Amino acid sequence: MERKFNAFKGERRPGGPKRPASPRPKQSSLIIGRQPVMEALSSGKPIERIYMLRSATGDIIPQIKEKAALGNIPINVVPVEKLNGLTQANHQGVIALTGQVSYLDLQDVISHVIDQGETPLFLILDGITDVRNIGAIARSAVCCGAQAIIIPDKGIAALNEEAMKSSAGALEKIAICRVNSLLKAIDTLHLNGIKVLSSEMETEIKLYDCDLREPVAVIMGSEDKGVYPALIKASDVLFRIPMAGNFESFNVSVAAGIILYEAMKQRS
Repeated sequence: MERKFNAFKGERRPGGPKRPASPRPKQSSLIIGRQPVMEALSSGKPIERIYMLRSATGDIIPQIKEKAALGNIPINVVPVEKLNGLTQANHQGVIALTGQVSYLDLQDVISHVIDQGETPLFLILDGITDVRNIGAIARSAVCCGAQAIIIPDKGIAALNEEAMKSSAGALEKIAICRVNSLLKAIDTLHLNGIKVLSSEMETEIKLYDCDLREPVAVIMGSEDKGVYPALIKASDVLFRIPMAGNFESFNVSVAAGIILYEAMKQRS
């Protein structure tokens, strides 16, 4: 592999001011028009996602969709107002948002980690929509020796410039695997002998009672809904982070830091 890399339910914020709307992407981060997007896909340029007009037709549209599918690049089918809001240029019904990171194949990453003689310690991010949380999680992951972060191609915050800034560059130092199904990713992990753990407030098993010295992947749930029930069901172990007080839960990035530090402590 060319790229070198190291190796909970989050709380809903009560009250407080509403967060400002996401900033408009910089023009330099956009690839505008059908042929430019096709050329970017063909050249392997990192692309975060593609916005495509609902009514887009023509010979090149199926080719764009096929290339995007091969690269696990999500396509958001949107109305023309969305595209016009991104640029005033002639977009021809297709705009791509360039990526800040390069995505790696999950099986390739697993094989690489094992070939290096390391014990896999991965994170699975399920529906985390706050880029600052993702950045903070990546930072803790690198500091505590995790080798990879697995994300879905939809329903998660874009790994944009704000996420990179929040991670203090950690997103460039850890393998990022984008998959079209987290359930299929769990199947791949299981086939490679990697256990999957999820947090569950009602379970009796405490975090520090889990054996984190063995190959594990830990699911971090979304800020408001926690871990998706189907992922809970597919998990091998459910655990909880003990708390001194009666409060809803830890913020997802804080929970990730606690879990990762416990794994590092057990492995040291």
